[in-house]
Amino acid sequence: MTDRLPGFSTLAVHAGAQPDPTTGARATPIYQTTSFVFNDADHAASLFGLQAFGNIYTRIGNPTNAVLEERVAALEGGTAALAVASGHAAQVVVLQQLMRPGDEVLAARKLYGGSINQFTHAFKAFGWNVAWADPDDAASFERAVTPHTKAIFIESIANPAGSITDIEAIAAVARKAGVPLIVDNTLASPYLIKPIDHGADIVVHSATKFLGGHGNSLGGIIVDAGTFDWAKDNKYPMLSEPRPEYHGIRIQETFGNFAFAIACRVLGLRDLGPALSPFNAFMILTGIETLPLRMQKHCDNAKAVAEFLSSHPAVSAVNYAGLPGDRYNNLQRKYSPKGAGAVFTFSLKGGYDAGVNLVSNLKLFSHLANVGDTRSLVIHPASTTHSQLDDEAKVRSGAAPDVVRVSIGIEDKEDLIADLDQALRA
Repeated sequence: MTDRLPGFSTLAVHAGAQPDPTTGARATPIYQTTSFVFNDADHAASLFGLQAFGNIYTRIGNPTNAVLEERVAALEGGTAALAVASGHAAQVVVLQQLMRPGDEVLAARKLYGGSINQFTHAFKAFGWNVAWADPDDAASFERAVTPHTKAIFIESIANPAGSITDIEAIAAVARKAGVPLIVDNTLASPYLIKPIDHGADIVVHSATKFLGGHGNSLGGIIVDAGTFDWAKDNKYPMLSEPRPEYHGIRIQETFGNFAFAIACRVLGLRDLGPALSPFNAFMILTGIETLPLRMQKHCDNAKAVAEFLSSHPAVSAVNYAGLPGDRYNNLQRKYSPKGAGAVFTFSLKGGYDAGVNLVSNLKLFSHLANVGDTRSLVIHPASTTHSQLDDEAKVRSGAAPDVVRVSIGIEDKEDLIADLDQALRA
């Protein structure tokens, strides 16, 4: 043993995991159980009163899920994490700790279409409001902050455009406003970008995407950076005020720099119930073991495909931060020097109809609503993921009618280029 801090690839394989103490199993077992036996009445009471850590019921926590949580927290550089059923579930659980009716989340305009829909429509039922700012202009966030603002929400690499966000600039706005910065790190993964290193207080993932990486399991992750003072100004009473269901404990005071992760578990997951299946946790853990290998291949392939498309006569523009002339190339080199990710968009000279025809003519690419798979994927956002938006909102979010989004997989790049070429010619 040495005092050396493990590297990223080592953490991706080992963080959170030990051989099973009963059987010696090297792979993390799937603890496919609903509940767990208590040692005695005192043990049960201490678990329910948050006086001891342990397993009660899989809706609240599970040993398989716990390994996934510890692993992603280690990869992101956070103090603790919570696994939930999906990326959308992660966003709901996070904001439930921060928001009250009439409060507002300030969000970047360039977000995944499902998040825009969730923020704009679904959250209205909770009395939560949303204000929008331009992720390319940090000052627009500062101008949009109000006394009702309780959080700022951005994506590290925006979906679908693949644009890189200046995390540090927006983190400075959040600090000045006294609110946490939440960063969706789904498209980058911690292999490319660690938002906590740049000022994020909370990181969320759709683990369905690059963390799991194989398009076979839904999941979401919340990572607590341990950097925010939840008791200051009593702005976040879920964490700062006594909790009657836990004998009056104050979560911030009791749990310190992992208080937010605890609150998400014992106040959010416990009552809202979007629990992650232990089987899905096992599948995502298995995917994470190869995350660094896959992400580098994703990035290398994506750059080659983007270079091909940028010179194709049927293509009017390619939005890929890894290209030297791209407007986000400087931010890519600052925040994501290993690569610009695998998801990007390009525009076709033939407009909306050309986009629809292209996705219909591709053979190796799969036409579906997902990203982050080992397989290469394609979609026409204006007719699918962003179809609920008006034309102006589609353009603002990077999903104009002539835009096609690709998620480049780990196949041979020559085969991907050949498939795109035949579909473009068709």
